[in-house]
Amino acid sequence: MTRSRRLALVVAATLAVLGLVAVGVGVHGTSAPPAPPAPVAATAEPTTDAPPTASGPVQRPAAGAAPVALDIPAIGVAGPVNSVGLQPDGALEVPAPGPLYDQAAWYRGSPTPGRLGPAVILGHVDSAANGPSVFYRLGDLRPGDRATVTLADRTTRTFAVEAVRSYPKDAFPQLEVYGDTPGPELRLITCGGDFDRAAHSYRDNTVVFARLVT
Repeated sequence: MTRSRRLALVVAATLAVLGLVAVGVGVHGTSAPPAPPAPVAATAEPTTDAPPTASGPVQRPAAGAAPVALDIPAIGVAGPVNSVGLQPDGALEVPAPGPLYDQAAWYRGSPTPGRLGPAVILGHVDSAANGPSVFYRLGDLRPGDRATVTLADRTTRTFAVEAVRSYPKDAFPQLEVYGDTPGPELRLITCGGDFDRAAHSYRDNTVVFARLVT
């Protein structure tokens, strides 16, 4: 089984948590980003549901310098990138409530940006307590927009957006998003779509597909 296929199995088990980022999220008096399909405003208390378990593979260290910052001028994102791994039960971690909640996070079981394969960076869309979060406008990106990742060795990798897609959580195409690629690519992921008040989470995931240009 290839590394990307293993990654697909691990990440798939976590999508219901967020819609990727549903832990502690919910719009409180604000509107979700105008992404297709257009989300609707919702009011909800933060959920206390834990991420689902998964019998995922042992995490393997990625080669190359880790990402430390992300700059997406088209949507006003400029800030640090932290990292997340796997929880003891095999589920994927997500940015937890606290000082790092509104910052992006690279899944360190995926390739480092600029290496062969899809590097995965996650971010919350909003929270009930603080409103819009780092990837609130992710769905506004359009083909040709640029995302630049700064690595720990102070080099940068710039990716061009090729597509922005929305998927129902219960029909998420794991291999399309996380599968092998012919070159270095980037996946930016948050939740989107309508807000499910009963589940305290969004119904969809917004995924940005981008390829390395410099």
